[in-house]
Amino acid sequence: MPIHYLNPNVIAFPDVNDALTNPNGLLAAGGNLSKSWLIAAYRQGIFPWYEDGQPILWWSPDPRMSLIPDQFRLSRSLRKLVKKRIYRVSFDQDFIGVINGCRTNVRKSQGTWITNEMVNAYTELYDSGIAHSVEVWSSRKLVGGLYGVSLGKIFFGESMFSEVNNASKIALLYLTVHLKEWAYKLIDCQVDSDHLESLGASKISRSEFLDIINKYTTKEENEESWYVEDRLIQEKINDHGQ
Repeated sequence: MPIHYLNPNVIAFPDVNDALTNPNGLLAAGGNLSKSWLIAAYRQGIFPWYEDGQPILWWSPDPRMSLIPDQFRLSRSLRKLVKKRIYRVSFDQDFIGVINGCRTNVRKSQGTWITNEMVNAYTELYDSGIAHSVEVWSSRKLVGGLYGVSLGKIFFGESMFSEVNNASKIALLYLTVHLKEWAYKLIDCQVDSDHLESLGASKISRSEFLDIINKYTTKEENEESWYVEDRLIQEKINDHGQ
């Protein structure tokens, strides 16, 4: 089955069940990366992923990797590291630094899918209060983090990076602890990953994923300020302190 080509002037995606099985989840090409297009895509379980020189490619894989916030797997070694307070963690303090860190990390390992167009698009979402970042600092140096999109009670993760061991794990720990406190239901991790599976993520069917996001995303975008509550991290560490 050929993929669908999208008119950039009309926001309309095909049924996700039309997505290819090989490559898994490829649904459509074209469209654009405006705020309206991206929000419409995420609400339908679709995300963009393409490289320089390609048209915008839209994906909806089956199964879908996801993480329920309270199922983050906190290892003993990570708990000990966080207790040492070597690193400081913040939310939404350096979105550009995080997305560029992810871009550099991805370029080294997978190619260049975080294009200039993608950076500009997600920065617009950040400026609108829809995209968020988690930063991990060593002194004043950004050494890791992640970013994604928040709609309703779902967080759609996009990418993470580490310049030191375990920095992205620390970022994900802080994210999951706070999302649980804020009653978020799911973190979309997009595609299968041994790394994410080791941290508690698991695969669910596309249909189950769509049921969840249809229930817990809303028409109103979340624009509340995010801030770190250290007590939540301490409670999490103490829960695993035995």
